[in-house]
Amino acid sequence: MSPPSAPRPVRAWKIALAYCICFLTWGSTWAVAKVGLEDLPPLRFVGIRMLVAGMVLLPFARSRGGEVGSQTLWHIVGLGCLQIALPFAMMFVGQQWIPSSWSALLFSTFPVWLLLAGRVLLPDQLLTPRKLLAASLGLAGVVALQHTQLDALEVAGPSLLGGLLILVSAGFAAVANVLIKRHMGHVPPHLLVCVQTLSSSVPLLALSFLFEADATVRWTPRALFAIAWLSLGATVVTYMLLYWLLPRISLPAVGAMALLDTLVAVVLGVGVLREPLTVSLLVGGTLILSAAALANFAPPEAQGEYTANADGPR
Repeated sequence: MSPPSAPRPVRAWKIALAYCICFLTWGSTWAVAKVGLEDLPPLRFVGIRMLVAGMVLLPFARSRGGEVGSQTLWHIVGLGCLQIALPFAMMFVGQQWIPSSWSALLFSTFPVWLLLAGRVLLPDQLLTPRKLLAASLGLAGVVALQHTQLDALEVAGPSLLGGLLILVSAGFAAVANVLIKRHMGHVPPHLLVCVQTLSSSVPLLALSFLFEADATVRWTPRALFAIAWLSLGATVVTYMLLYWLLPRISLPAVGAMALLDTLVAVVLGVGVLREPLTVSLLVGGTLILSAAALANFAPPEAQGEYTANADGPR
């Protein structure tokens, strides 16, 4: 009997195509969400998105469900609330009041939050000068991006609140990512994403019916497109592609994805949604992206393995 043939190598163009689909799709989420919020209240919008995504992923995850115990499943549910329900609720509420390009840039501080959360939750993660520089650049970028709102706090209260919600959502997502890396490494990725999206949809929809009962809901074609794009394209397809890519690309390439999708978001916000291209956006964006680059491309011994998913949720 002849020995089994070796698996055929994956063609480079397939890896490049999957990589481009990921960062282009994730980069579009901010503009698509901004458009969808014109017709749907934020909590209802994100709750339906997660419900649809979880239902689509359910067939892929059911075959893996027997690999984890009931206690682990409940832990995944809890982490899903911390990584998805809470951050996405704040993200979608905050996006009502600020441009999509600002939302993307503020959330791109996620890698910096990741380093700081790792220092608190993982004892072997030290605050190196590189990490402190990344945190300082990120803070300077946030101040530069929102300095007009800070100067006119009473006039621009909603804008300031929206920016703070996006910023805090990145912090919660970072803490959740560190906890998942620490405790959920044995859970199959499809099962993890499926349980998190389905379980997070429950409190999101419950809060929507509680606080958005009188909100206007318009099921326009653009609202349906926004839900389909965010749930199927930006959650199901991209996460499956990401998990396929992870063993085939380098860690710096994964980190670069976070910067590329932020640039896509800014370009779409300014070019398609006609959001203003201001000095604050340019200066603050440059500082924040520089901080994210420092955090993403830190040496492995400095950043730890938990940065492998340094793009956070989308």
